[in-house]
Amino acid sequence: MNWTNILTIYLKELKDSLRDRRTLLSTIIIPTLVMPLLTFGVGKVASGVIGKARSETPTVMILGGEDSPGVVARLKESKKIKVVPTSLDWKEDITEKKVRAAVQLPEKFEAGLTAGAAAAVVIYHYEGEMKSSFGAGELEKFFRELREETTTERLAERSLPATLAKPFDFKRENVAPPEKVGGNLFGGVVPYLIIILCFTGAMYPAMDLTAGEKERGTMETLLCSPVARVDIVLGKFLMVLTGSLSAMGFMLLSMGVTAFVAGSLLMGGGGGAVAKAGSAGASAPAGSVIPLIDPLGLVGVLAMVFPVAVLFAAVALTISLFAKSYKEAQSYLAPLMIVIIMPAVIGILPGIDLNARLALVPLLNLSLVCKEMLSGVWHWNYIAIIFGSSCVYAAVALWLAVKMFNREDVIFRA
Repeated sequence: MNWTNILTIYLKELKDSLRDRRTLLSTIIIPTLVMPLLTFGVGKVASGVIGKARSETPTVMILGGEDSPGVVARLKESKKIKVVPTSLDWKEDITEKKVRAAVQLPEKFEAGLTAGAAAAVVIYHYEGEMKSSFGAGELEKFFRELREETTTERLAERSLPATLAKPFDFKRENVAPPEKVGGNLFGGVVPYLIIILCFTGAMYPAMDLTAGEKERGTMETLLCSPVARVDIVLGKFLMVLTGSLSAMGFMLLSMGVTAFVAGSLLMGGGGGAVAKAGSAGASAPAGSVIPLIDPLGLVGVLAMVFPVAVLFAAVALTISLFAKSYKEAQSYLAPLMIVIIMPAVIGILPGIDLNARLALVPLLNLSLVCKEMLSGVWHWNYIAIIFGSSCVYAAVALWLAVKMFNREDVIFRA
């Protein structure tokens, strides 16, 4: 190997890639915009949709209740719901979203309340439909308040205190520092995004440096130069690796800026004090802690991602080398995205914990260990296994790329 030749090839490919809009789009523009769009764009749209759904008064139907006029009258007077006439096809009306929910009042429900032995009320809704859930929630709140009111009246009739039915209350209080809270919330999403962007950052440069050069007719010119074949492939590989790492780096930079801006907006510039209080273990009012990510965990993620980026770069370069055109290379690499996404998605699922067997599964091990590190948990034995196995996989992929580049039947495949 001649590192001067490798560097020359690398700089030449870097200059060409910086002129390619597709490469710039996949390595700089998309990674930089993805976090702000997810945080502010999607978040704003989601909050707007949910806010609009909550502001609407849900329409409900009352089934039965002819012998409970008092309860029916209170339901109709409630400003939180809108009672509409009952139809025979009320189930179909709910599933077609014409009505949000329906409540079944049992026979002699009002008399049962007076006697202290009322039958159960049944609330019908469309499970999984947001507006229907809001309507059912309002009905549940109404009958919960009616139950508490009835209990208080019964106790008052017997000259008993209201606290007899509710002798104590309880509340939740967070004791974890903001870094661990943020790690648990975002620990699965961050490696998921990193894995996808690492691959897409490597995919487009790899296609352009192999199949793209075949289409332009510059591959033969490069191979005729007095440079060893291994130096050419390593120079191209370094360019593909640069694209992969650049996509990840810009995404992390964008994520850091977005988190800082979001924290400043939420706390009005007081997020730093909250973070320090949380890190010191001091109690804070409920809802006052902004989820953060441990900076040391991000450094650990960068270290763990590097061999995976090498693996992606080598695999993308090898597969693209078999293609005769840029379009054919896309058809080869696009389905590979599904193979890469699946382990990352599995790593996000709850209940899947890192162990010795999963530490050897490519990509899934990275997703799981990154989630742990971003939460401030460092399993050094698993970290060593994952980093070592990732380096082995990357070395094998790079060896295969060099071997394929030395085969004339692959480079000049008809």
